[in-house]
Amino acid sequence: MLDHVGLEVSDLARSARFYDAVFARLGLRRVHDAPSAVAYGRHEPRFWIVQRGRPPAPGFGHVAVSASGRAAVDAAYAAAVEAGGRPDGPGGIPAPRPEYGPRYYAAYLLDPDGLRLEVVAGGH
Repeated sequence: MLDHVGLEVSDLARSARFYDAVFARLGLRRVHDAPSAVAYGRHEPRFWIVQRGRPPAPGFGHVAVSASGRAAVDAAYAAAVEAGGRPDGPGGIPAPRPEYGPRYYAAYLLDPDGLRLEVVAGGH
């Protein structure tokens, strides 16, 4: 249903390192790279990070990205933490989320600006 998602970040290089690490584990890559914007996808830009000189505001909601399975969720989570992200509270670690469905497995992360990213397998 979504065409693309864009997030404003405070430090494009720092955030790009974080998203490079996460998306590489999910089979995605940078498909656009400019001084004030980076975009990721398989072939077309679907997830953008943009630096516009305004600070982002944590707590706006979250973006959920699909993973091919539990191992991919775990790998993306580990890469995100290594690249400067952090779990979104004690419940952020990769785990089954039966309240969302019998196959739902997800991790909840905060990017370097405190924006919430969910990595999910078995959601749909």
